[in-house]
Amino acid sequence: MSKRATRIIVCDDEIHLREMICEYLTERGFVSAQASDAKMLLAAVAVEEPDLIILDVNMPGMDGLSALRELRMSSTVPIIMLTAAVDVIDRVLGLEMGADDYVGKPVDLRELEARIKAALRRQTFSSEEAKKKVRIDGTVAIGQCRLDIDGAKLYGADGLEVAITAMEFSLLRVFAENRGRILNRDQLLEQAHDRGWEPFDRSIDLRISRIRRKIEVNPTKPEVIRTVRGLGYVFE
Repeated sequence: MSKRATRIIVCDDEIHLREMICEYLTERGFVSAQASDAKMLLAAVAVEEPDLIILDVNMPGMDGLSALRELRMSSTVPIIMLTAAVDVIDRVLGLEMGADDYVGKPVDLRELEARIKAALRRQTFSSEEAKKKVRIDGTVAIGQCRLDIDGAKLYGADGLEVAITAMEFSLLRVFAENRGRILNRDQLLEQAHDRGWEPFDRSIDLRISRIRRKIEVNPTKPEVIRTVRGLGYVFE
């Protein structure tokens, strides 16, 4: 059986932009539909939920942020917001309200495609993990250290507390929950609930480097959190 094509709804009041994006997506194998305003989008989603939504922030009538709030009341569909390049506040508000990503206008179609694929990968991974992940509690051995899940603390081999940031704790917990499984940057940042990430952001490498200095016997030759070239990281 052939795989179902990914369905995307593009909601923007600029008809030329909608048509340009939809034409580009169709050429790349996606099934695209258009909505000229938020009400039309909500009506379409009520009939059949798409795999992803591209939603403009500034539209007459109900704006994109209001539509996002409405959608997030009942749906987890990935949503990429379109914003003017200078509208930083709109981007922050959108991410805090549940948007998965944003693309600035004027839209670079290749960047948009990359962000669409990244959002779909995260959604697929999250759905699969939600079905099989077993949450952990208590303490977990992290190399010679111990991670206190309930207390959000890390203790060294000598029993003394090792200072870690909230993000470092979140990453260590993600690794502990996925022992032996290779995780790429998108998966790590998504599961650690870091909403300040960028799809091409390599700051995750810096964070893991800092963690290694705290848990590895020899951080230059890590054995606890290993790098799998071209794929990501694995906790063993």
